[in-house]
Amino acid sequence: MTFGIIIFAILLFALFGMPLFVVILSLAISGFYFSDIDLSVIAIEIYRLTNTPLLLALPLFTFAGYILSYSNTSQRLVALSRVFFGWLPGELVIVSLFTCAIFTAFTGATGITIVALGALLYPALTNQGYNKKFSLGLVTTSGSLGLLLPPSLPLILYGVIVQQMDLEQSVTIYELFIAGILPSLLMISFIVMWSAWSNRNIPTQITPFNKKEAFNALKEAIWEIPLPFILIGGIYGGFFAISEAAAITALYVLIVEIFIYKEISFSRLPEIAKESMLTVGGILLILGVSLAFTNYLIDAEIPTKLFAWVKQHISSPTTFLIFLNIFLLILGAILDIFSALVILVPLIVPLAIGYGIDPIHLGVIFLANMQLGYFTPPVGMNLFIASFRFNKSITDIYRATIPFFFVLLIAVIIITYWPGLSLALIR
Repeated sequence: MTFGIIIFAILLFALFGMPLFVVILSLAISGFYFSDIDLSVIAIEIYRLTNTPLLLALPLFTFAGYILSYSNTSQRLVALSRVFFGWLPGELVIVSLFTCAIFTAFTGATGITIVALGALLYPALTNQGYNKKFSLGLVTTSGSLGLLLPPSLPLILYGVIVQQMDLEQSVTIYELFIAGILPSLLMISFIVMWSAWSNRNIPTQITPFNKKEAFNALKEAIWEIPLPFILIGGIYGGFFAISEAAAITALYVLIVEIFIYKEISFSRLPEIAKESMLTVGGILLILGVSLAFTNYLIDAEIPTKLFAWVKQHISSPTTFLIFLNIFLLILGAILDIFSALVILVPLIVPLAIGYGIDPIHLGVIFLANMQLGYFTPPVGMNLFIASFRFNKSITDIYRATIPFFFVLLIAVIIITYWPGLSLALIR
């Protein structure tokens, strides 16, 4: 009875704004205390986390992403994309989608994508004849693309959490990086097709390929173009591990943006480092206490009991995935992706494995749903960022993103029920 009252009090405090890591830590302490387990296991779990070599990738990739977001990389990326996609019908839509996806993959924060690229893409879309509602919806939606592309921080975090669970089936970051490529391309393709259909009455503007413009765009971005090839080629070629790739990426970005482009001064570097590490610190703090709480859940056989209860009510893997999609969409609208990962992955992964779902495929399903959650009314994070960035009412943003939501929902359903799309390049 006392344990139940404490749990109720903790959840009540959570509703009134108690920090998430305090909520999780309080639950873990209460659970271990009433189970007569020494509380030192919490410190042991946090220490075990510090011994995870893969964890080095998180702060290094985050730092590199923040450096890129504070430089003029976004402008060079847009210019480069327009040169090479300009000859395609609807080229600006394709440019917007691919630019935002790549930028989000490297920065790891979709809000940064909207802020950094919105000022470039939104006026360009409206000037080319696309109506304001469509342009708002496209830019807001594009801000969440890229979470399934390397070196996405959520993908890395999912891999770290799953690896701490000691599953029979191994899950590597390499496999997760590969698994997200085709689903990302599917989502981008669906938006391109919808954009072409919804703007079929707008005269097609095709920019002929211009060698001089292409040369100038390549010259401007010459030092940033090798970055994805170094990263992906180095990892998949076996030249260096994920943590080593993160270190090389951070060092390369630092040298290019400070010494070559000279867009970031040494005086700004401490501020950028502080901002990026505050983000990482919050993630690691929540992750550490969450792993301790996960340890309690396993000791208390909560996943096993939860699976037995769910199995009584849901016998089909198909039905389970339907409910999982609904649950993740709701969750993505009210919780940031990093909190959702550390809280739910330890519970959902054992359930999914019980239904025969591959944990790599599950990771793709999880993050694909989170991408939609970023702009799912009423409280999707990107909705409010876009409202502030473009000085539009939140209801205007709602109306602009609804068509894109349903288009991507179809893509998410295909990703969910076609595991081969995620696993084809791996298996």
